[in-house]
Amino acid sequence: MPVEVALARLLEMAEASPILERERLPLAATQGRVLAENLLSTLDLPPWPNSAMDGYALRLADWTGEPLVVSQKIFAGQAPEPLAPGTCARIFTGAPVPAGADCVEMQENAEVQMDQRVSFTEQMRAGQNIRPQGQETTVGEQVLTAGTRLGPIEQGLAASLGCAELEVVRKVRVAVLSTGDELVEPGQALGPGQIYNSNRVLLCSWLQRLGCEVIDAGILPDDLQATRNRLAELGDVDLILSTGGVSVGEADFLGIALREEGELALWKLAIKPGKPLTFGHFRGVPVIGLPGNPASTLVTFALLARPYLLRRQGVREVRPLQFQVPAGFVWSKAGNRREYLRGRLEHGRAIIYKNQSSGVLRSAAWAEGLVEVLEERTLVEGDWVNFIPLSEVLG
Repeated sequence: MPVEVALARLLEMAEASPILERERLPLAATQGRVLAENLLSTLDLPPWPNSAMDGYALRLADWTGEPLVVSQKIFAGQAPEPLAPGTCARIFTGAPVPAGADCVEMQENAEVQMDQRVSFTEQMRAGQNIRPQGQETTVGEQVLTAGTRLGPIEQGLAASLGCAELEVVRKVRVAVLSTGDELVEPGQALGPGQIYNSNRVLLCSWLQRLGCEVIDAGILPDDLQATRNRLAELGDVDLILSTGGVSVGEADFLGIALREEGELALWKLAIKPGKPLTFGHFRGVPVIGLPGNPASTLVTFALLARPYLLRRQGVREVRPLQFQVPAGFVWSKAGNRREYLRGRLEHGRAIIYKNQSSGVLRSAAWAEGLVEVLEERTLVEGDWVNFIPLSEVLG
């Protein structure tokens, strides 16, 4: 299954079960959350014409080329008097332009005379160096759309409109569990054939950065009834996210539980790493099963599970940013699956980690992004490839 088809199906299912509940939070607590309603401006920005420069405000019609008397001094935060005819006002950046003035000349083009009058050395035009009222936004204008993820810039914009609180979509509740007899939690002693459960830590941390409420369900027990009980104990969650793969085997108790009390679809994705992906339901709760190899977990979560979670919160643009860069490596392994290599940018070119095994998480720690190699394609240095920054998908 092409990744585009898998993503389209997941997004369709996400839109069928949106998170409708909202909560109102202090502005400082909305980082990473999703705006639940359109944000309309309640004032003009700026609220009044203000100076874009340190300089002098004047009425252009009053200037004949002769020096002007300075009738007042205006700082930001002050309410000025109307400009006296035939005078100018000393004004500073951000200060309100006095009524009657239609021009601000920067101080570099002004000369203060011995008698404290000011002469101007350059030609001027009406409106110069004045930010008009409502230049940025006007009352009633929509400045942010419902479904916008809130970051520092969006929070700052809301603050500039006087918003102390915002209405946001409640957090998505995600239960994270792992399958596999070989898994041991960090801090425990390793037995023969066992490895530490890195995927759980990776996903829990990632989900928290996405603004999700994370329920750590640990490692599923190697028993069907215990698996049923563990799933039932998860309570009111919006998604069960598993790693370790789901199969049709008799010992795959997660798969058996899903088939008995829900539904199960096994997708074979045309990507590498990350071929197996599971989507199903357990008693009505959506389940996404990611492959167990760490690099496969990273790629499938970034390309598929992350967009699914964002769309359920109402985010419209969920596909990660990508841009083209020239390859700084040779790739001679044309395959029938799209490959996502762990790479970084060096001198404007994409280079890749030496070991691209799906079990090597160190490659992702070294990398700055994913280098996309399309199906049936080889590369020589200088060929253009798509680059997806990890910074784009990790937050």
